[in-house]
Amino acid sequence: MTVYIDPPNWPGHGRMWSHLVSDVSYDELHAFAEGLGVPARAFERDHYDVPSHRYADVVAAGAVEVSSREVVRLLHGAGLRRRKGSVSP
Repeated sequence: MTVYIDPPNWPGHGRMWSHLVSDVSYDELHAFAEGLGVPARAFERDHYDVPSHRYADVVAAGAVEVSSREVVRLLHGAGLRRRKGSVSP
């Protein structure tokens, strides 16, 4: 199982956020997030939003650090990218 996380460069709600993704399946991503106690409400279309204070925990649990550009490339390559406004399967 490999999941990926980008640096916490995304502002929102008074803090910075990272994106946690899988290049295999949403099931893999959900299982990893659940194992870390990341709430289901943090899932948005094709990734989990992870606050900066959890970044080190997620990496220590096995997420691979990649750039934000690489996150998008991985999602596209796996056919898992869902743009805003797209309908979830």
